[in-house]
Amino acid sequence: MSVYQRPVKLFWWLEKRSYVIFVLRELSSVFIAWFVVFLLLLVNAIGDGAASYQTFVDWSGQWWVVAINVIAFLFVLLHTVTWFALAPRAMVIKMRGTRVPAQGVVAAHYLAWFVLSAVVAWVVLR
Repeated sequence: MSVYQRPVKLFWWLEKRSYVIFVLRELSSVFIAWFVVFLLLLVNAIGDGAASYQTFVDWSGQWWVVAINVIAFLFVLLHTVTWFALAPRAMVIKMRGTRVPAQGVVAAHYLAWFVLSAVVAWVVLR
């Protein structure tokens, strides 16, 4: 005797906003992988000398590479914001025997992000 399994629609995840955010967050890993590959290509081009670096700069200036990087940036932001929102559930931090409120954990993450971004901007732009 077999058990009836109700068929699942292809776009089941479009039925609720939380499902859409979940699927987009999972999809964001593809674009994060793209950023990693892009940065590795950049480091390799820098290591190979000025001509290789110029070739990389010319390639990365093409409209479709810029478009992919803009989309990837938006997905990385989505990934970061959604992860920060989930952080209080993944991390239980206690101070003096009392659990730190969720807002404190999220605020600490955003503060660390801001400080690290400022340091990177200072190093790059000085």
